[in-house]
Amino acid sequence: MASRYSSTSVASASAVAMHSHTHHVPSSNSGSSRKAWIDPASLPNQGDISSVSGNAPDYVKQLNYNTYYSYGVGGEDSFGHKVGKEVKFVDVNINRKLDRQERLEATTVAEVVVNKYMLNGAGMLHGGCIAYLIDNTPLVVLGLVQNINGVGVTQAMNVLFHSPAPLGTCLQIRSTSVSLGGRIMTSRCEILDKHTGRTVASAFLNKMQPNPTKL
Repeated sequence: MASRYSSTSVASASAVAMHSHTHHVPSSNSGSSRKAWIDPASLPNQGDISSVSGNAPDYVKQLNYNTYYSYGVGGEDSFGHKVGKEVKFVDVNINRKLDRQERLEATTVAEVVVNKYMLNGAGMLHGGCIAYLIDNTPLVVLGLVQNINGVGVTQAMNVLFHSPAPLGTCLQIRSTSVSLGGRIMTSRCEILDKHTGRTVASAFLNKMQPNPTKL
């Protein structure tokens, strides 16, 4: 069934986001004084948002990029660095869904071309690399506009592998928030071949806010 969006979804979502921007990104979901594991507002600016489309305010696009680069890409010695640095966000949107009691939904679209660092022994996109790409979710975006910290650690990931992707395939990573509340948050993701529309993989992902005292 096709999703139905309010005719004023863009305007209302932007208004919510601009209202949220007047507040500091919260340090915990519970409203306590406990320090957040990661505060997107404290990270250095990284990435180029000039080519990122979508109705999300620029500050949301920037903080999303900052979080991705700081913790999804990391330093040169980090796992997946050579893959992660090639991923580019192209669209970030926030909408109200009429069929979900006008709840806000965040979507991000990112793209990357399959390179030699992403291949398995058969010359196809490695399943572990697919999981790495899926792990970067739009929950940060939704958290920013709802004044909730949407950065978490992965709790569970259910991935379906639909078709292979050889060297040179342009992947489109389409991620959508499902829920964000308490300590548990969920998103879904599809990885497509941008040029053919063929589905490479799909997934549901659960994240949670970690207890900083146990890190």
